[in-house]
Amino acid sequence: MELSQESSAIKTTYFSIIGNTLLAILKLGSGFLGNSYALIADGIESTADIFSSFFVLLGFKYAQRPPDKNHPYGHSRIEPLITFLVVAFLVTSATIIAYESIINIRTPHKIPEAWTLIVLLFIILWKEASYRYVLNKSSKTNSSSLKADAWHHRSDAITSLTAFIGISIALIFGKGFETADDWAALCASAFILYNAYLIFRPALGEIMDEHIYDDLVEEIRDTSSSVNGIIATEKCFVRKAGMKYLVELHAIVNANITVKEGHLLAHELQDHIQNQIPEISHITIHIEPN
Repeated sequence: MELSQESSAIKTTYFSIIGNTLLAILKLGSGFLGNSYALIADGIESTADIFSSFFVLLGFKYAQRPPDKNHPYGHSRIEPLITFLVVAFLVTSATIIAYESIINIRTPHKIPEAWTLIVLLFIILWKEASYRYVLNKSSKTNSSSLKADAWHHRSDAITSLTAFIGISIALIFGKGFETADDWAALCASAFILYNAYLIFRPALGEIMDEHIYDDLVEEIRDTSSSVNGIIATEKCFVRKAGMKYLVELHAIVNANITVKEGHLLAHELQDHIQNQIPEISHITIHIEPN
């Protein structure tokens, strides 16, 4: 039995929480034992990821609540708000990593242990695979917060990659290059901030009802033209609410039909569009005479 969008998103979020918890323990432990702040910084980010994924999970569960008197369109608008929270976690973790990296650059310490490279290689491969898995699920569920969670995995993979490079430089060149992994962590923090912006921008557009759904508008117009009695379509406005879309459509019909016929035609058009495009949860049809 195929999972619903919401159930699939929740299941994917549990995957992120469990994975981030195990990796945070591995990174922090390896970082302390292996004298690598880059790994410790990586562990700090994974710890933040646990909490952000947890909030994503709470957001999905809240969004599943049915429409009520105060929320006639449902509760799915909470999703971009959760995305903002995820971005806040990213910015916070990047700031902490940058601050601690600068402190460690100025503090003499040992060269990281060579075995930490093996740990990092495993983490890079796992995080990249996690990114691809969660991003695929975000595309299937049309979830912006799940996409943000996917980019958490990608930023984690990049952070681990920079740590791998930094530790490799420290090990290859030896004395005088002990801080290479700290510089790597500092570079990683800049990349995390850049990713935070990439996640924030589309979520802001969703909250502001930005018009970015030209392909969907074209699909709605094509679907409408197959309904007998619909001459053409005029205005078509689309906005996203969680994993679904809200649509306002102006349909042109014969001016000589009765009000009742126009009313029935509007319902027929509404049902047809929602059957053909199930991602649309609400559609308002306005009849225009020709």
